[in-house]
Amino acid sequence: MLGFILAFLAAASKATTDLFAKKGLGKTDEYVVAFSLRFFSIPFLFAIIPFIDIPKLNTTFFIAVIASAIINVAAQILYMKAIKTSPLSLTVPFLSFAPMFLLVTSYFVLGEFPGFLGTLGVFMIVAGAYILNINKLKGGLTKPLKSILKEKGSRYMLFVAFLYSITTNLDKIAINNSNPYVYAIAINFTLALFLFPVMLKFSDNHLNDIVKHSKILLPIGFFTAIASIMQYVAFTMILVVYVSAIKRTASLFSIAYGKYFFGEYNIKERLLGASVMILGVLMITLL
Repeated sequence: MLGFILAFLAAASKATTDLFAKKGLGKTDEYVVAFSLRFFSIPFLFAIIPFIDIPKLNTTFFIAVIASAIINVAAQILYMKAIKTSPLSLTVPFLSFAPMFLLVTSYFVLGEFPGFLGTLGVFMIVAGAYILNINKLKGGLTKPLKSILKEKGSRYMLFVAFLYSITTNLDKIAINNSNPYVYAIAINFTLALFLFPVMLKFSDNHLNDIVKHSKILLPIGFFTAIASIMQYVAFTMILVVYVSAIKRTASLFSIAYGKYFFGEYNIKERLLGASVMILGVLMITLL
């Protein structure tokens, strides 16, 4: 039960990270925000070092950290582009496809597969994605799918979900060869390191913006640190597909944030779609 609670807390923290990231994207570009998300998490994560055990780290751990970081760099940039170019309540729910991809990737990488109800839950998630675009059903049954593919932010986020289905397995491998706290520190530090040259190359006012907008960027790092620890500890208690599934409940928080902080439209319609997606997530989770 504790694993499920921690995964839910990770979802709430992740949605709050998205809220501040969306605000940050109103002040600076996606490269600064992506770097800041990891960079500003480091002081909070380093603060736990005196209270944790640091095991002897092997080659498998370092390979998993580096591989996950490389893939996450691409995912992080695409994620920020998604929430910058499209409404928060429309893009973030598409991360619910990550458990669907994980059903395949975790089977091959970790040998985990939830069974029949998990597969049924995946179809519920896909159905929820259709309901998110239900106002376009008059154009035919395939109209929503075509709309998803044409919506740039949703397209970005679907690819991010696929990338996360790969990195989630790498996360579990690294944690199995260390512990969740050491991995949280290692992956966020490595990602900040990798994202720094990307930011320098593609952002015009990088260092200036970080100093100028630190009050907005700092909370992004704080909630990233919280989400990382909650998620990685949960990995040690329940299957990765379950953690990923529960974490998708962040969609509901994001929809509420989209309405009250950004005045996004069609919230009731999207809330219905997200709820169906979450129902599918619960079917996967409660096996």
